[in-house]
Amino acid sequence: MLPVKKQTHEFRTLEEIRQRKDELADEIQQDNGKFTSLWNQVFIKKEGNTRTDYIAGLVSNGIVAFDTFLLIRKLMKGYGFLFGKSKKKKHK
Repeated sequence: MLPVKKQTHEFRTLEEIRQRKDELADEIQQDNGKFTSLWNQVFIKKEGNTRTDYIAGLVSNGIVAFDTFLLIRKLMKGYGFLFGKSKKKKHK
């Protein structure tokens, strides 16, 4: 990764410092507005969900949960010793 060159400003008066401070405050406010709008887009509840969409979502989530269960079961069977689960030998 290449180093990022930071812009340096030479301030000669207190007024220049105040002006730069105001510019930075405006940039922060604009970035905050963009961030807020993006954040809200992530969590906006979609309108117009029909019963079919609801059932499709349930089935999809069920399949994902079942697949996750099978994956964890397979990993625990092969790598259970990493999680403190030891293989017990059966005595006859």
